[in-house]
Parts: sequence; C-alpha cells; structure tokens
Amino acid sequence: MPELPEVEALRGFLERNSRGKVVAETHLLAFPSLKTFEVPLTALQGLEVTGVDRRGKFIGLDVDGLWLVFHLARAGWLTWRDEMPASLPRAGRGPVALRLVFDDGSGFDLTEAGTQKGLALYVVNHLQDVPGIAGLGPDPLADDFTPQVLAQVLATAGRSQLKRVLRDQHVLAGIGNAYSDEILHAARMSPFKPANGLDEAELTQLYEAIRGELTAAVERASGLAAQELKDTKRAAMRVHGRTGQACPVCGSTILEVSYADSSLQYCPGCQTGGKPLADRRLSRLLK
Repeated sequence: MPELPEVEALRGFLERNSRGKVVAETHLLAFPSLKTFEVPLTALQGLEVTGVDRRGKFIGLDVDGLWLVFHLARAGWLTWRDEMPASLPRAGRGPVALRLVFDDGSGFDLTEAGTQKGLALYVVNHLQDVPGIAGLGPDPLADDFTPQVLAQVLATAGRSQLKRVLRDQHVLAGIGNAYSDEILHAARMSPFKPANGLDEAELTQLYEAIRGELTAAVERASGLAAQELKDTKRAAMRVHGRTGQACPVCGSTILEVSYADSSLQYCPGCQTGGKPLADRRLSRLLK
C-alpha cells in the first residue's frame, strides 16, 4: 500500500508534470470508484491544474478551484504517460479505474490490481468535503507536529497497541503497515506496547523515529518517477517484508505476526528483549 512518503513523492511528481496543463479528457472506467456525484467528473474538462496537495494518503489536484481527489488504497497506483494511447480500455475490465488526459496529450491512469477494490475518487469543491480527509489525525511531518502533540494522541489511544495506533488514520495521517514496522524498529519498541505506557524518554524516542523514518523515506523518493517508487520503498525496508532474514542492526532473525488480512514484522533482538511475540493465528493453526 502506498504510504505517506510514496504519496508525497507522487504529489511532487504530479506537481512537476501536470501543473499548468488543461484537462482535456476524463474517462471513468471503474464506476464504483467514484464516490461523489454532486460535481460531475466532466466538470474538470477545460480547466487548468493550478496545484497538487496531499492529506495523509490522499492526493488532490486543484483544477481551477475544483478538486480531483484520490486514495490509492491497498493495490492502487498511478501510471503516467507523456503520450496517452488513443484507444480506451473497456469499462469494468482490467485494472484501469480512471484515465485523465491533458491538452498536450500527456496524462495518467489510476489503476488497481486484484479483485478487492478500494481505490476511491472524489470531485469536490473543497478538500474537507472528502469524508476521509475530514477525519484525519495530525500529519506527522507537519511543522506543528511536536512531541506534545504525539503525547496527546497516544494518551487518547489508551492501552491500544502501538502498531495499531500508528496505522490508525484518525490518530496519525499517512502511516501504514510498512512504515509502522520500520518506525517501531527504529524506536526499539514492541508493536504490542500500550500507547499510553511510554515514559518521557520513550515518547521522545518514538517521536524521533517517526520523524526520522518518514523524512528519510520522503528524501529517498523525492524526484523519482512514479514507476520507480515501489522498488525504492522495498529496498529500504529493514524489517518489513524481511521475515526470516537477519536484522541489519543486531543480526537476530526477523519474525512475523500474522493476521487475517495483514502481518507485521519485527526484530526480537532490537524490540522485545529477545522474546518472540505471540502469533495467535499460528497458534490456532497448530491446535
């Protein structure tokens, strides 16, 4: 799933490549992906892109006062072409959800792989008209995100596990499964640690890990073309997706906890005092 660093890089890519261009064509090919109807998608045609913004994992194109907003969900992506093909894919067939073409012939497809569809499109007058944006927590890379803000959101989360809290978009905007693993590894904290159980030193440690990991990831992704972002993200992961490999920090074997639709990875040497975490799903399978 694209997370804050990749979405920010896509925002920058679109800013460089689409700002100042006029929308010539809009083709909705996966009808359930469009979540708003008050402003039609065709209203964008003939208008100029005047800016590109990000809110959490949402990207918004400011099209002369109207906003085209999209969320790529788990398996969505953006494919840019300097010259868009003349023929259209069949609606409802294949991965393309939206095709947008600019007046110079360039443009992009929003695509989504797999059968579980979550990619969402909105055409609105204001970014806050998108329900998912209105409910977002603070952005962890914003200037006003301080250790005090982090302390407040963790206190509100109570005894919820840190892994779950970091991924909750109502608590912090933009962090997902991969970077929450990397942040907790950098902070040397168990994914199961209660959110309200951190002392002052641990709070500072977690804050620095959040800012450090996300800032470094944004810097790695900055300036890359859209098609390069996925491989760059995977290559930089120390624990996420590395089950069975050696931790690059301490050499311990990276372990995994599996859930019904996701998993987390962690280093027992760095994060849990050498103790493996209980994998309830695996325990049930072994009974």
